[in-house]
Amino acid sequence: MRTTESIAIDLGGERINFPLEILEKYNQPGPRYTSYPTAPEWRDDFGEAEWLAAIEETRTSTAPLSLYAHLPFCQSLCLFCGCNVIISKKHEEVSAPYLARLKQEITRMSERINPARQVQQLHWGGGTPTYLSAAQIEELFNHLAAHFNFAPDAEIGIEIEPRTTSEEQCRTLRRLGFNRLSLGVQDFDPLVQKTVNRVQPYEMTKAIFDTCRELGFSSINVDLIYGLPHQTVESFSRTVDKILTLSPDRIALFSYAHVPWLKKQQGSFANHLPMGFEKFSIFRRAIEQLTEAGYRYIGMDHFARPEDELCRAQDDRTLTRNFQGYTTKAGCDLYAFGVSSISSLENVYAQNWRDLPQYYEAVDAGRLPVMRGMRVTAEDKLRRAVINRILCHGTLPKAEIEREFGIVFDEYFAADLARLAELERDQLVRLNPDSIEVTTLGRIFMRNVAMAFDARLNREELVRQRVFSRTL
Repeated sequence: MRTTESIAIDLGGERINFPLEILEKYNQPGPRYTSYPTAPEWRDDFGEAEWLAAIEETRTSTAPLSLYAHLPFCQSLCLFCGCNVIISKKHEEVSAPYLARLKQEITRMSERINPARQVQQLHWGGGTPTYLSAAQIEELFNHLAAHFNFAPDAEIGIEIEPRTTSEEQCRTLRRLGFNRLSLGVQDFDPLVQKTVNRVQPYEMTKAIFDTCRELGFSSINVDLIYGLPHQTVESFSRTVDKILTLSPDRIALFSYAHVPWLKKQQGSFANHLPMGFEKFSIFRRAIEQLTEAGYRYIGMDHFARPEDELCRAQDDRTLTRNFQGYTTKAGCDLYAFGVSSISSLENVYAQNWRDLPQYYEAVDAGRLPVMRGMRVTAEDKLRRAVINRILCHGTLPKAEIEREFGIVFDEYFAADLARLAELERDQLVRLNPDSIEVTTLGRIFMRNVAMAFDARLNREELVRQRVFSRTL
């Protein structure tokens, strides 16, 4: 029996009504497509030898570089967290041995990369990168700068934790050349914060935000999460209002991924999670607040001010996605360092060991610490390009793909277009003779649109495998 209940949402000045059953139908497990093929497809028999061969293929390349360093330590565990983190209050005792190995890995990798290649982007993630002291931050950055050639206008970013970041650390970061920050907030509601073990008052966050503005960081992003325990439309709306008083350049509004089979600590609050329509209503109200305040909905979970580089890249179709989400640095090879980190070249993905002992063992033995990876096929590259353009631009000119890959789009993707026909009936896409266009409603379900082109996705197995979080 079909329900007649409908949902309304105001998005960028456009009011959309759609049946509740659309939400129920498309809120299913699915990839986030920070890579294609996605990580579950990668192979355990891809190791150091395969990774070295892939790097050697780029020996003469002059393409720009993107670098990532994973700093996994946190002082306490946020119970919602799904990242690869190590909890310890023994800062120097755990960070010093890690930095020693990290620098060894950086040195070995740099020796295999054309020194003329310029670094256009550097990002430090975690964990909590500001778990490091100011002196350690400087030590690691100087090591990277000594082994790689940074472009004068390189984008240099870091994730910071307002509860554990000092003014001294911020001043050090700015002096070294860091120009972009991402502040973790998640939610300001006291009950939500207590439940997820992350007590972080607005005043504390504002103080570090204001310090960073005064120091001249060119871009500040704020991370929020909807779907956390005890959240309501009203409570999270108050959080968004407070964020808007800070006026960040970008806002990431992530859907909480409930995966207690992977992260056991999440089971502690399972009975208090907003689900289904209730969770979507939180997201809906947040979208309305952010777009009403002048932010552009880039797609999926990202919002930016109209003058931001993300918006300019979306306008000129140079926006792309990697393991940090949306980025303006298309065409870069991504080399990642540290435990669990993921490198991405044109033809290959490679991931380091997730466990610290195995990472240390590999580095101490003089090896590159690769746990698994994958060499992509020609078809993978084609489908990656299609999925990337859908998620980044919301419109896919068929001629663009035909020119790049030498195919007849409608013939090659006949089965995929047949799957999209159902999404067109549900008003998520428009199938034009020369293009595929994601509708305003479809932008909320962009992951579902991208899934139609995923030839490796076993749709019948999605729920049983429990690999991916739900799309909303």
